[in-house]
Parts: sequence; C-alpha cells; structure tokens
Amino acid sequence: MPARAALSTMLNAPGTVLSDGALATELESRGCTLDDPLWSAKILVEQPGLITDVHRDYYAAGARIATTASYQATPQGFARRGMGEAEALELVSLSVRLADNARRAHLASHPDAGPLLVAGSVGPYGAYLADGSEYRGDYTLTEAEFRDFHRPRVEALVRAGVDVLACETLPSAAEAQALAGLTREAGVECWFTFTLRDGGHISDGTPLSDVAELLDPHPHVAAVGVNCVPLGLVTPALTALRRGTGKPLVAYPNSGETYDPHTKSWAAVDGNAGPADLAAGTPEWEALGARIIGGCCRTTPADIAAVAGHVAR
Repeated sequence: MPARAALSTMLNAPGTVLSDGALATELESRGCTLDDPLWSAKILVEQPGLITDVHRDYYAAGARIATTASYQATPQGFARRGMGEAEALELVSLSVRLADNARRAHLASHPDAGPLLVAGSVGPYGAYLADGSEYRGDYTLTEAEFRDFHRPRVEALVRAGVDVLACETLPSAAEAQALAGLTREAGVECWFTFTLRDGGHISDGTPLSDVAELLDPHPHVAAVGVNCVPLGLVTPALTALRRGTGKPLVAYPNSGETYDPHTKSWAAVDGNAGPADLAAGTPEWEALGARIIGGCCRTTPADIAAVAGHVAR
C-alpha cells in the first residue's frame, strides 16, 4: 500500500465524498484577471491569500477535498515569467500550504468536519501549452518526456505533504500511462480524470474502457473518472469506465456550459444537455459508482453545498 493512503481510507467509509468546485471562477469573482497562460497559478504570485479564501469557502460548503492551485504551476510555465526552477517549485509548495491553511482554519471552527484532504493538482502537458489542447490531446511526447515534464511538480507536491495527487483533465492515454508509472514512484495515492471527445472516448480518441483497463492494475490509483466535461456526458462516461475497472469512480463536470479555447469564452449547451446542475445529476452518478463528486469550471461553493444537501439525506 502507498505510504499515504488517505483517499482509500475515506473511500472505504460509507457515503459520497465531495470534492471542491472551480478555483478560477471564484478568483475571478474576487476581481482577479486570469487571461494569462498561467491561469489561476499566477495568483500564487500576486494574491495567494485569495486562494486560501476560496478553499475555505469550499470546505464550508461541504467539500472534503480541496484541490491545489497547481494545475498550470510548472517550472516550464513559470520560466516564461523569468523564474528559475527553485522559485517555481516553491510556488507549487505554496499551493499546498494555502490549501492546508484553509483546512486548519475550517477544522478549528468546525472540529467535527474532518477528515479533510488536500489534493495536489497535476494538470496535463496541454495545460502548459495554454492552447486548449487539454481538450484535444493532439500533442505527442515520449513516455520519458512526459515523465520529465511532470516529475518536478509531482515531487514538489508530495514533499509539501499532499494527501492525494489529482491527475486531472487528461486528454491523452499515453500521458496517463506515463503518469501512472511516475505517481507509483511518488508514494502517494492518486486519482485520474479525463476530458472527453464523446461519452465513450477520451479527447485523443482512446475508448474510456481502455484507459480504465490501463489504470485498473495500479493499486495506488484509488479512483478513475472524468472532469471538465459537460454534464450530459457524465452518465455515459461513467458507464463506459465501469466496463474497464472496478475502482471507485470520480465525476466533477463543468456547470453546464462549454468552453471555446479559441475565443476563451463559455456558452450554454444547446439541446439535451443532461441534468440541470451537479445536484440534479448526483443520484444517477452515485448509482453508476461515482464515489467522489464535485465541480469543475464555472461551478461555485453554492453548487457544492447543493450536492452536500443531497448526499446528507
């Protein structure tokens, strides 16, 4: 068993585990401008206290997992700002401390709320490219190149004390395979979540059942699922994943809008878009095996509170 198995311990208990919702959406509501290749990671430099405030709001809404502001925090990304690797990795470590500060503050005023976890966000190579390719998976690196890209951030997150690694918004089966090996060496459990081409395939076209089978033999991968996807794709995606794995499933979709990476804007989904919101979709997702449920882009603490109200019944 991995040195840190906090997530499996939580999943072995009854009930649904709530993760948080969007970080960037909440930072923008507090006046941050995120039209930047670093996205929310730039707030680690500019106004880190706001990140702690957002984490606290999600814990207060009922989330039991806070995900760090490290999705686009990589040495390669910060190098564009003239930062060296040591300074960049210190910011990755800071993202963990900010989430832990929020956890400590929430537990100080709500001692019965625990256990609460901090998940270290490991975004894909496509997020560093900042061109929307995390929704396409049309980049090609060798396994060694993927490992070299991800290793410094993964190691910094683990050193800083994360409870679990969130390998999220992954569009590429090759990248997932590289991360499976790299995270096994890290000694911390993780979850893997993917972006989608449709309800049966991840963004690079690999069948969801295939990536589930790829990850199923790895005991340190505690859960598998989807994130940053439309609400209407969650049910078919979870159904497809269940064909390839018996692991707990994860779902944290967007609010119901879709993102255009070219215009960098959001628009409502036309037609039959599935459930109206996270809370409406939760019962069906739970029935399909989702044990971790939260939100991604454009979701808020109010959305997480609504899901918390459902799972408490």
